[in-house]
Amino acid sequence: MHHRISGLVAMAALGTMLLGQAAVAQSVDAGPTLASVRAKNYLACSGNVGSAGFGVPDSRGEQQGLDPDICRAVAAAVLGDPAKVRWTVLTSQMRITALQSGEVDMVARTFTWTHAREVAAGLQFGPTVFFDGQGFIVRKAAGVNHASELNGATVCVGAGSTNELNLADWARTNHIQVSPVVFENIEDTRRAYLSGRCDSYTLDASQLAGFLSSLPRGEHMILPEIISKEPLTPAVRKGDAQWYDIMRWTIYALFNAEELGVTQANVDEMLTSTNPDIQRLLGVTGNFGPSMGLDSRWAYNAIKAVGNYGEIFERHLGPNTPLALPRGQNNLWNHGGLIYAPPIR
Repeated sequence: MHHRISGLVAMAALGTMLLGQAAVAQSVDAGPTLASVRAKNYLACSGNVGSAGFGVPDSRGEQQGLDPDICRAVAAAVLGDPAKVRWTVLTSQMRITALQSGEVDMVARTFTWTHAREVAAGLQFGPTVFFDGQGFIVRKAAGVNHASELNGATVCVGAGSTNELNLADWARTNHIQVSPVVFENIEDTRRAYLSGRCDSYTLDASQLAGFLSSLPRGEHMILPEIISKEPLTPAVRKGDAQWYDIMRWTIYALFNAEELGVTQANVDEMLTSTNPDIQRLLGVTGNFGPSMGLDSRWAYNAIKAVGNYGEIFERHLGPNTPLALPRGQNNLWNHGGLIYAPPIR
């Protein structure tokens, strides 16, 4: 019995020592990207030419949509202010080079996570913020009801996108002959389809829904087939682990906030919650912000700025928007979806 008690005392002492070491390591210096963002006093983030629900410039040039709100959340977590974002409008072809060159600190712009982009292009992708798939839109007058009926069709598609490769792969696999008509700019691609230059236009289905909402009702339709996986995911440059952690865990905080019922409206009230998960999320307990070089209220600031993930989705993509997209696979994991965050502890 004496030996057992001695062993427990020794284990407790070791645990105390390790906790002490962890506490010493909690507060860290700013890495290169965090230091740069603080020195500039703004987050340089990607902007979109125009994708309804995901990123559209308003009359003041401010980006509005799901992706810009992810950037605002990171700006709030890092600088305490969601307005401290400077937008650089990027086409699909420009996204990777803009991030590689340091022109932007982060890309959140309907960006599909792929092996080549992460490994060969030297990017790191965070949590997927929208699970999507590629589809086709056609004129109803064409009498086409399924993608398999597009044999011989001309198809508008954006250059430098995964959509271009997916179209070629799908056509080859299914022995369907299509003629791609490729454009660098999404607006040029849309205009070409509307002018009749293409029989169909292929894009991520969620973006097609936004495009369809802007067209005369009843003249166009989205075909039922989805031909790819498109995990739309923010990215940063590889090589700065701290900045990667900041981007990734800010998004996870938005996921966890929804799961815990923490909203933009009640986040101040939740500061007095006795739920230990909420206390850690909002920085009431723990040193999770300082361990990334941030203030302890990093997640509180992000949620206060843009709300939780579900609020962002409803604001830009939900039933009260022109897109009226169902949550579907973009629901929380405990509501039948794929949105899942590791715990903050």
